[in-house]
Amino acid sequence: MHSPNNTLVRMANDIGKFFAVQGEERAVAGIADHIKKFWEPRMKKQIFAHLDEGGAGLNPVTLKALQKLKTDMHGKSTAAEALAAAAAAAGAADFAQQPKAKSAAKSSKN
Repeated sequence: MHSPNNTLVRMANDIGKFFAVQGEERAVAGIADHIKKFWEPRMKKQIFAHLDEGGAGLNPVTLKALQKLKTDMHGKSTAAEALAAAAAAAGAADFAQQPKAKSAAKSSKN
């Protein structure tokens, strides 16, 4: 039986083969950038889910590129979702720092 994951894995590996001649570092960046720009959100969502299941069938450089992309996009399948997730994470980090800053200001006044 042919699954959508098989097709996405084949497509991702084909992209990986194209970029492989550039060396691993540039290939990882090129693969991630290509998939980010040209794959529709549904495809990215499916390949990210496939990664969560172990990423069977993906070539090592392609796997690395998809892991990087997923991390860069905060696991989201659209740029807007990724931006919102990054902003939320930044806001949470700022919020976590606020009590420390207030208590530091109080101690310097005493």
